[in-house]
Amino acid sequence: MPSYRGRTALITGASTGIGAAFAHALAGRGMNVVLVARTRDALEQLAADLTQRYQVAAVALPADLSQPGAALALVAELDGQALEIDMLLNNAGFGLHGAFEALTLDQQLNELQVNTAALVALTHALAPRMLSRASGTIINIASTLAFQPDPYMAVYGATKAFVLSFTAALAEEYRGRGVRVLALCPGATATPFYRRSGGEATFNRMRMRTPEDVVATGLRALEGDQVVAIDGVRNRLLFGFLAPLPKAVSARILGRALGPRQRP
Repeated sequence: MPSYRGRTALITGASTGIGAAFAHALAGRGMNVVLVARTRDALEQLAADLTQRYQVAAVALPADLSQPGAALALVAELDGQALEIDMLLNNAGFGLHGAFEALTLDQQLNELQVNTAALVALTHALAPRMLSRASGTIINIASTLAFQPDPYMAVYGATKAFVLSFTAALAEEYRGRGVRVLALCPGATATPFYRRSGGEATFNRMRMRTPEDVVATGLRALEGDQVVAIDGVRNRLLFGFLAPLPKAVSARILGRALGPRQRP
């Protein structure tokens, strides 16, 4: 069972959606929080709300993790403020929906930077400190799209497959060393993610979970010593069915779901 009260969590992508819901859930358990996102005003408002509501320390550290070097600059800022991190929640990420060749290269390289490179950089910087204390938690937000190829979200799905594999490997490396590692895999969730993706019309056809649902699944999994957790019974059934299929078959099925709506 992880210890929350008096500890400190670093949450990336904290200003909205799953990140903000985690901030409320952890602060409600007595955890201090360091909030990271691009939007200073939203972060500072959230920090003030958390402090007032839960009487915890909440620090806003604006950062654009799509920029190379931003993750290590963030760690330097943590050190400058003498902030010791007990839980790292790598939640920042975004997805692009559309034909691969129609999306710009810069967009897709930024997607790789935020979803994988920044996550690895923060984990590499903070995990050794947790290991030296034999205490800590790392939660990486993957996705149900991590389990199979995802036409029309090809780069996003590939980044989340990386996150899932990376996280499961670290969980085994750190087993018995005092550091818990969890890959949390949401499906369609009611957050601003879909507006940014460009696929809002496609995803509006899907049944959405709430950010609070995802957080509850993640905390139960963490307290139950799981390594991989898929949010929602429907998602577990659907992606449990898709995962064992040959890649070409699962890609065909997902392509029909994620691709342009067929006209009669």
